[in-house]
Amino acid sequence: MSTLNVEVLQNGSVHNGDSIINEGHELDEYDFSRFVDRPRLLNLERQRSCDEKSLNDFSVGFSPHPSLRADNFSRAFDNLDGLYSPGRRSGCNTPMSHFVYAMMAPDPHPMIAEAWDDLRRALVYFRSQPVGTIAALDSSDEKLNYDQVFVRDFVLSALAFLMNGEPEVVKNFLLKTLRLQGWEKKIDRFQLGEGVMPASFKVLHDPIRNTETLMADFGETAIGRVAPVDSGFWWIILLRAYTKSTGDTALAEKPECQKGIRLILSLCLSEGFDTFPTLLCADGCSMIDRRMGVYGYPIEIQALFFMALRCAMILLKHDGPGKDLIERIVKRLHALSYHMRNYFWLDLKQLNDIYRYKTEEYSHTAVNKFNVMPDSLPDWVMDFMPLHGGYFVGNIGPSHMDFRWFCLGNCVAILSSLATQEQSSAIMDLIESRWEELVGDMPLKVCYPAIEHHEWRIVTGCDPKNTRWSYHNGGSWPVLLWLVTAACIKTGRPQIARRAIELAETRLSKDGWPEYYDGKQGRYIGKQARKHQTWSVAGYLVAKMLLEDPSHLGMIAIEEDKHLKPVLRRSSSWTA
Repeated sequence: MSTLNVEVLQNGSVHNGDSIINEGHELDEYDFSRFVDRPRLLNLERQRSCDEKSLNDFSVGFSPHPSLRADNFSRAFDNLDGLYSPGRRSGCNTPMSHFVYAMMAPDPHPMIAEAWDDLRRALVYFRSQPVGTIAALDSSDEKLNYDQVFVRDFVLSALAFLMNGEPEVVKNFLLKTLRLQGWEKKIDRFQLGEGVMPASFKVLHDPIRNTETLMADFGETAIGRVAPVDSGFWWIILLRAYTKSTGDTALAEKPECQKGIRLILSLCLSEGFDTFPTLLCADGCSMIDRRMGVYGYPIEIQALFFMALRCAMILLKHDGPGKDLIERIVKRLHALSYHMRNYFWLDLKQLNDIYRYKTEEYSHTAVNKFNVMPDSLPDWVMDFMPLHGGYFVGNIGPSHMDFRWFCLGNCVAILSSLATQEQSSAIMDLIESRWEELVGDMPLKVCYPAIEHHEWRIVTGCDPKNTRWSYHNGGSWPVLLWLVTAACIKTGRPQIARRAIELAETRLSKDGWPEYYDGKQGRYIGKQARKHQTWSVAGYLVAKMLLEDPSHLGMIAIEEDKHLKPVLRRSSSWTA
């Protein structure tokens, strides 16, 4: 058999592909006889990760973990961070699996086999090794960039494979994208920061020369030419999920992985002109990758930033350069959690306070610190806010508050414990109270409500793809099922997730696993939606496996820490 010559191509330069994949240690055999058993690691002290330690070890303390919502379901998952989430094929072979099956119906849905078939067909290979999944299997001639491996999209596929006991593709992907991070990144004549992760990459096959090349996109070919701020955060979150699932700490401890984490966070923790601990971002830098009025301090980026910081605390070595970075992370976590929980949070009491705000307050004792104008309150939010419930608003800045609901940011806030337990419960109360608006006929609204008429023209620039109740502008995205399911389990409300999943199962497969749905109720397949969208498939699988075996929640959720919990004003929505 002839040897395959491998090149890595970026901006016209060619590199030796032999250095791309640096395989780590083989996985040890672990004892899965008990639900919460830990992997047998050589160094027990190293195994006692930041999930279980007090952050007193890092100069600012994290307290022992508070228990989750005190009902029968969530008590099964107390001490969530202590949970070992074993990478194995999900099934009825653990005590917890039997417990959940008794509650959640034991028979596997026929869609599951179809979904796994689609997911495996979406696998992308480089040097005969799986390195990711393409965005969609759509047979359309106009592929655009749906034939590429997107970092944020693959996270869902990665979680599905980890939960099914197949970590190889996840490990390969983490190492591959880490190598791509080291490339020189230029847009026109401007060089991007060293820590920027690619939005996506593509494997190019040359059958004549018998070579394979990689081509990465750091935003230079994206709509609007915006670098992906969220890619680096998702990479850190996935590395922690891989480590949690497999017990393989060797990968995260590799010098190149440690450096990669430091480079990503150095971009975010650098000093500048900011007066807030939140990250200032351009429109189009995350899942909502088109102009949608989310520039400034969008909730999605802030929640992912917070979660990535907490994951980095677990993954970074606590000596040398890692020690200095950890001290900066701890300070930022305290400032960020206080800022988000106080200024981004909206419930009925806070809404009434804004309605009565005074403006032009020049002092340190100002109540209306961002000078938000009461007249800027949209009519819809008064009716949308339930008596018991609340959420993190989409954005806040000088004289600006975006009152829209964004699903991803609020769910990640729950999973990362950026939201307190009271706030997490209030978010779930909101989803239950506003089911028709946020779920409708197909879960789930990426944001609510849609912007339309003159506001749509100004905010989107007359974007024909983001018309009202379509795509990012109030469209319904099945991929969000996994996030809501994880948030439901963490807050002790699995019945909400089951209801949403059963609703999706009535159409998702029949409609060909579309990317998104249009319409106020999500009744229509998206006008420009691709079929067999990989993260729609993977999101469904992850949601089903989380319900089947909630121990998997340990790899994607982190418990709240009392030392990060500021004293907040108690509102009526928290007394339910």
